[in-house]
Amino acid sequence: MTHLPTTKTLELELQNGWLTIWFNQPENRNALSDALVAELGAVLNSVRDDRSVRGITMRGRGGVFCAGADLKNFKENFQQSGDRAAIIKMSSGAAEIFDLVNTAPQVVIVLIEGAAMAGGFGLSCCADVVICESGARFAMTETAIGVTPAQISPFVIQKLGYATGRRLMLTAARFDGSQAHELGFADFIADDVAGLEAIEIQLRKQVLGAAPGAVAATKQLLGQIAGQPREEVIRLAAENFADRMVSDEAKEGVASFFEKRKPNWVVKPE
Repeated sequence: MTHLPTTKTLELELQNGWLTIWFNQPENRNALSDALVAELGAVLNSVRDDRSVRGITMRGRGGVFCAGADLKNFKENFQQSGDRAAIIKMSSGAAEIFDLVNTAPQVVIVLIEGAAMAGGFGLSCCADVVICESGARFAMTETAIGVTPAQISPFVIQKLGYATGRRLMLTAARFDGSQAHELGFADFIADDVAGLEAIEIQLRKQVLGAAPGAVAATKQLLGQIAGQPREEVIRLAAENFADRMVSDEAKEGVASFFEKRKPNWVVKPE
């Protein structure tokens, strides 16, 4: 049975094998406060080894996904003290949440209303699928306020490619959802919330028809092979495939094919 932690900055909905994580600090536009980051990490860790949770959607209350870092916290607790060691520790801690989203064994969808700025944009780049409003607003504003998009930079490059990611990070350029789709950030766009949710429902159906162990193993392999020499990629892929081939899931999947039935992991969306 899935046990989710108690949270104050997040609202959690777990239904039919799908976890929706609502960022619920609309008063500060769902900025990545220390409390929100800590609670998000606790939630993701709580379901990391739980294959009954097949997918995760992250979205924001108040009509906005995430405004990025909590600048008030930065100013009061880090800039004024000038404690470099504390700043390094804080930044390294932020990296952990990006890694948790990026390496989650489940399919992670980000559904963006309103805006995803700076760290919120970077967090979205860690997801498997991005759905956004055509009129949503995006920017990596770090250089415009004199800092760098440090911890999000690898994930921005991963999502957008080097040339586009470099340009957007250096210029702090602003763009909307339609442009985000053209750039390859948004996988799907819609004009309103109903449209966003209709797309998400279709994606859920697809994910709930896939074997959860195979999804997790595929994501693990993709993380392992990035940047590796071809010989190492062949070895890692072969070992990954061999482990799956003898798994109970694969045996069930092959049996269901020949018996002309649905495999036992298929969940019908409600």
